[in-house]
Formats: sequence, C-alpha cells, structure tokens
Amino acid sequence: MAVLPDDLSSALDDELARHPVPRLAQSVDRLSTRYRQGDAAASPILATEADVAAYAGYRMPATYAAVHAVLAEAASRAPGFEPRTQVDVGGGTGAAVWAAATVWSSLEKSTVLEQVAGAIGLGKRLAAGAKNATVRNTDWRRGFVDPAAPAPEADLVTLSYVLGELSDASRDDVVRWLTAKANTVAIVEPGTPAGYERIRAARAQLIELGLHVVAPCPHDAACPIVAGKDWCHFSARLPRSVLHRRLKAGTLGFEDEKFAYVVASRTVPERPDARIIRHPKKHKGWVALDLCTASDGLKPGVAVSKKQGPRYRAARDAEWGDGWSTN
Repeated sequence: MAVLPDDLSSALDDELARHPVPRLAQSVDRLSTRYRQGDAAASPILATEADVAAYAGYRMPATYAAVHAVLAEAASRAPGFEPRTQVDVGGGTGAAVWAAATVWSSLEKSTVLEQVAGAIGLGKRLAAGAKNATVRNTDWRRGFVDPAAPAPEADLVTLSYVLGELSDASRDDVVRWLTAKANTVAIVEPGTPAGYERIRAARAQLIELGLHVVAPCPHDAACPIVAGKDWCHFSARLPRSVLHRRLKAGTLGFEDEKFAYVVASRTVPERPDARIIRHPKKHKGWVALDLCTASDGLKPGVAVSKKQGPRYRAARDAEWGDGWSTN
C-alpha cells in the first residue's frame, strides 16, 4: 500500500481536527460530485477553509499514492535522472511535493504554484513540520495555470488532476507551456475514459514537442488503444484512516485510486519491451498477461505456462502496471 509519510499523516489529522466532521463531510460530498463530473471549472472549487481541509482529507492521500506510483516508475526507468528542482503546477496542498521528495533524495528545491490562497496556507502548515528539508522549505506561490505567464523552469514539472479542470481549448497551450523549460514532465489524471483521453492527447503532444515517453508506455509510437473503446489506466492502493472512512462514508480499510498518466523527458529512458496493462489473470498452471508492447502494439492474453519455469514464476508475481520482457 502507498502510505502517507508519518509526519504528513499526523499534520493532516491535526488540521482536520480543527473542523467539525459533519461540515467536512458536506464539503467532501460536494467535492466528490465535482470530481466525478470532470468538466472545466468556471470558478475556484475550494471556496472555504472547510472545503480546503476536506479536499486535503479526501484527496491528498489518493493524490499522493497516485503521484508516488507514477514518479517511482519514472525513477526506475530513468535511473540517471536525479532532479534537483521541481515545480508542481496547480499543486493544491502539495501532495506531489511530498511524493517527489520521497522518490528522489536529490531534490533540493520544490515550488508549488496554486491559485487558492487557502490551499497554500494549509499546504504550508502541513509542510512546516516535515522531516524532509526540501518539503519543509517548499516555495509556495499564488498563481494560475497560465500559458501567458513565464513557463515553469525545473528539472521536474508535475501537473496532477488539473487538465480536467481546464477548458478543452486551453489544454494544448498548457502542455506546451509546461514543457518549454522542463527536463521531465509528469501529468496525472483520473483513471477514467475521459481522464485517459486527456492523457492520450497530452502524450501525443509531448512526443511532437520532441520528448520521449518514460512511462507508462514502452514506446513513443501512437497509442495502440482504440479511442472510445478502451482506456489505459493503473491503480494504487492506500489505507483509509478512521476519519477518512467517515468523511467518505466508506466501510473498507483501504481504497484503490485509479489514475492515467504520462511521464516524458528530453532524454531517452530505459524502457521495458512491454507493459502489463491489466491485472494478470492467474489460472492453474498458467498466467495470462494483457500487454502493450514496443514492437507489436497490444497483445491481450499472452499465456505464460508453468513449463516456462522462472518466466512463469515471474508472471505469477507480476502486477498490473509492471514492465515485462517479451524475449
């Protein structure tokens, strides 16, 4: 499971304790409805301090889990990439800063660009007691996702769950803006068909701009998935605290955050031959893998039998999202 750092979890609990649970639950219900709609925001979504706190309690653990999974995969595919600077655009309360600092000890300077003053205030309070000096010293700047502004300049630029809040007409300009002065760009969206379509379009644009896909794709070719018939997404499991379950009216002690993403870089990464794009189907004596391959596009139901020894054992241990060798 993707567990929040202890210092973040403790600070978040303290912040949530400042607000009545029924008020937080009301905000969570409204924000959850807004999140599922996935259309462009005409006004700031976080209107009150309770909204900001509810957002942090409702979304920050899931955002951290998804972004951590994305960045950890990118780090494994680009072991020579050791970012010193990060800009998190539309960063809310800073989940991506915490995730990046956990993945890369090389980070020295992180900046969050966020339009909601309340989110900046809460993000600062959460980061103030961080054990990691980079998180603790994060530079918080109030600003909009604005292609007319100076482009974010950093080794790593992150954009998490923001494209869906923008108008269709502005997204290409935003992706171009993100990329202008960045070495590596990571974009994360909900793991829904609509979220995947936004990632698919951003991926194509990043390649056109001369970047190389680090993850999840094992290639820079056109996405082989037929638009409108399927979508590519992944999952990160995270635990729910008692308060988290109350806010979300949930009974399980965990939840699965589904997300779609692309990480692209100016340098060619180490890519696997294929990526497992669905849960492996485990049968008696064999495993079926749905693969996206570098050379042959989609290959559903690739069988790995017990007779294949080590390869079969690797398939039994493989998980959704893992790389896979076709040789």
